[in-house]
Amino acid sequence: MRKKEYSAATVKHSFWFSEFRKVVALLNNGKTFDDIKVLNADQNLFAAPTQARAIQIYNTVTNRVKSLDQTFYLMFEQSDVSTQKIIVLLSIMQTDSLFFDFVYEVYREKLIIGSNELSDSDIRIFFKDKQLQIEQVAKWTDYTLQRLSRSYKTFLMEAGVTDRAPGNRQILKPILDPKLEECMKENGMIVMIQTLTGVR
Repeated sequence: MRKKEYSAATVKHSFWFSEFRKVVALLNNGKTFDDIKVLNADQNLFAAPTQARAIQIYNTVTNRVKSLDQTFYLMFEQSDVSTQKIIVLLSIMQTDSLFFDFVYEVYREKLIIGSNELSDSDIRIFFKDKQLQIEQVAKWTDYTLQRLSRSYKTFLMEAGVTDRAPGNRQILKPILDPKLEECMKENGMIVMIQTLTGVR
């Protein structure tokens, strides 16, 4: 995975599962990203409340889709919903370095030690550590970090790898579809497999 600069832009983003699915379906039907951009501008493809939001959704979702090799696109449409949600989660991890580090350093570590609970304090400790390590993160306000925490919890819940309980979340270790796992291996994503399955 290409490392990117840490960003707090995720506070403005959603999991956008149906939007991701729509983009992949259009690509599989022969549309290009430029075609989809025009459709979005002309038809409000994602039913966004404003044009600015429509553009933001298009940019974010297509960046996520582009982060995955094209071999994922057809497999996505042929997979069950659980696997599709894992693919969307992978795309977010591919495009958001801080979220990837969170899943790798916190979620994966929980799986390794056999803990089945993700607590708010786990997330706070993660961000506190990053603030000590990274000057850029140290400048973010508590409000920004709280919003990021909510976004991260929502992403994991929407992907089906935690439950949706208020407060502490139960970790639901994913069982990766063998076809997805093979595709990940072929595309140099071993670290992603280790991250989601709790392997050192």
